[in-house]
Amino acid sequence: MHLAQVTYHTNDSLGCTLLLVDTNVPTNWLCSVIIPVQAQYLPAKGMTQLMKTITKVRKQVNPNFKVEGIVLTLADMRTNLARVTAETLREQNGGMLRIFKTQIPVAVKAAEISAAGQSIYAYDKGSKVAQAYLEFTKEVLKNDERNKAAVTYSR
Repeated sequence: MHLAQVTYHTNDSLGCTLLLVDTNVPTNWLCSVIIPVQAQYLPAKGMTQLMKTITKVRKQVNPNFKVEGIVLTLADMRTNLARVTAETLREQNGGMLRIFKTQIPVAVKAAEISAAGQSIYAYDKGSKVAQAYLEFTKEVLKNDERNKAAVTYSR
């Protein structure tokens, strides 16, 4: 089975780390990842450990594994903490990793869907969070199309 895009949103870098090192995941199945980072200090700080894990995955499991970028989640850009975290991520990782423009806002609806066991689109497709994920999906697909065009052009 080949999947063009899979979105797996973990609550923290530990969940992503476990996915990366899970020995039951075929090495050709997981070839890239987009890292969701909460707009808070500790999750952003956890990027250091996650990047070390990704380096190990490249060396030991899949040398073609790549990070597509970082998406900021639970972003309340009205707060200084969220703005400083976003700026710090851009300063520390922006030269090496793409920081997606779309930011997923913090909202009660996002917390409610976990308890409801539904997707945000089934629960409330008109919410700010659902619209942000839709815009993020478009941004990812647009980036993917650009990458494919660049590869096609370079051949």
